[in-house]
Amino acid sequence: MSSNPAGDDEIRDPIREAHRLWEAHGWLEAANGMAMVTSIVRVHQLLLERVDAVLKPYDLTFARYEVLRLLAFASNGRVSMTRMGSLLQVHPTSVTSAVARLERQELVERLRRTTDRRVVLASITDHGREVVEAATVRLNEEVFEQPGLAPAEVLTATRLMTDLRAAAGD
Repeated sequence: MSSNPAGDDEIRDPIREAHRLWEAHGWLEAANGMAMVTSIVRVHQLLLERVDAVLKPYDLTFARYEVLRLLAFASNGRVSMTRMGSLLQVHPTSVTSAVARLERQELVERLRRTTDRRVVLASITDHGREVVEAATVRLNEEVFEQPGLAPAEVLTATRLMTDLRAAAGD
């Protein structure tokens, strides 16, 4: 019989073990929060691995997928770069980088607004629409429809994350 590196025969949850150690060191008031934050970070990693696996065949990251999905949702398939950053809650540099990559992939093109040439618009191409629709079908089937919790738990978790975001000023 083999044992784990800690010398125990049972496999321990590393976050539960960290919680125990926090308490053992007298950090009782912080132990639950540490476990929650560490759990959220780990769940983020696990979900992103699933999303990345679905998007890999389309040569997309989740950030670039979000740009494409936003453009596909737009009534005319165009959104200003400034507005996109605001809607996606990311820094303008991140939007510029994502759009540049999507442009090289011929999924998006940049245009100037005819009424104000200073405004740069990102516009989804027909190929971009095809890619984002196919990727969305797979994401829905393989990730969003089965995130790993029961439907009622998904609603509860979403509400709790919404509360956390609001408390952080989001």
